[in-house]
Amino acid sequence: MSKKYIAEAIGTFGLSFIVLGALSFAGVLPVPVPPLAALTLGLFVYTIGGVSGCHINPAVTIGLWSVKKITQKDAIGYIGAQVVGAVLAVVVASWFGAVSPIDGGVFDARVFVAEALGTFFFVFGIAAVVSGKVNDAMSGLVVGWSLLFGIMIAVVAGSAGILNPAVAGALSAFSAVYILAPIVGAVVAFHAYRYIVE
Repeated sequence: MSKKYIAEAIGTFGLSFIVLGALSFAGVLPVPVPPLAALTLGLFVYTIGGVSGCHINPAVTIGLWSVKKITQKDAIGYIGAQVVGAVLAVVVASWFGAVSPIDGGVFDARVFVAEALGTFFFVFGIAAVVSGKVNDAMSGLVVGWSLLFGIMIAVVAGSAGILNPAVAGALSAFSAVYILAPIVGAVVAFHAYRYIVE
């Protein structure tokens, strides 16, 4: 297996594990879940960004593929690795007693728009990094803070603020809202950023 796919699996495992664990044991942790997710993603940008680009999110991968920044073969490989990482996170976190409190529920158009909107602003920040508009030393901060901003927008608009189909899977939130909405938001964000800035 390619090193970049292994890096994606490790990164997705780490992000999924920390979100699932933090939600399961929210009363024990001194830090809320959104900053933990942002810090985790920022860390992985610095540690595996040079290997895989640190997508660790199928919506980001599909968005990058939609603007031809990665090949279809890599997109499939990345998404496969991300799914493996999320599944392993569930297995390990469950062993420690973690249980997702999120309910995917029935389709809700308002929540769909909230997840898509949050993902849009999250990925808009990623697009700046991918386009080389952000200094490499700041890339992890920009991506991490973009995630935090996107989560806050989604939560204020009425969703759980997951913004990542792999993490949604780890949280057992299998619905169009948490699987498809982030993909829509990511694709629109990459195309919008390219149109406005490039």
